[in-house]
Amino acid sequence: MNDKSNLKVQDIMQTEVHTLGRNDKLSVADELMQSKDVRHVPVLNEDEKICAVISQRDLYRGALLKAMGYGSHMIDKLFDNYVVKEAMSNELHTTTPETPVQEAASVILGQKVGCLPVLDDQKLVGIVTKSDFLKIIANNPS
Repeated sequence: MNDKSNLKVQDIMQTEVHTLGRNDKLSVADELMQSKDVRHVPVLNEDEKICAVISQRDLYRGALLKAMGYGSHMIDKLFDNYVVKEAMSNELHTTTPETPVQEAASVILGQKVGCLPVLDDQKLVGIVTKSDFLKIIANNPS
């Protein structure tokens, strides 16, 4: 992997991908992100097709409520009363395993997203995040 110009998304993507359903409670999303130490989780619709990504940022909007005087107990209660589809962004950007890394990085930067779900024939096969791109630089600085 010394020649970064030939890298494809499949060379750097994470293949263990945790997902949520559109109707899962936000408390489930929060627990999953904390327990698996991830910041982005693909969301599947009723047909098991990816329809969105929910991020920690989406959940952190709840911190605004805390700043407005609501305590953590109230945030937990709200997370139990709302579902993923009410917090997720409907704008979805994806990539494929064969996409050159430079192209995927350009999409992440240009669209200002933190990750790209990786689809192969419309099936979710991985995820690539900003951190994955940083690992390339950290592991191969030349």
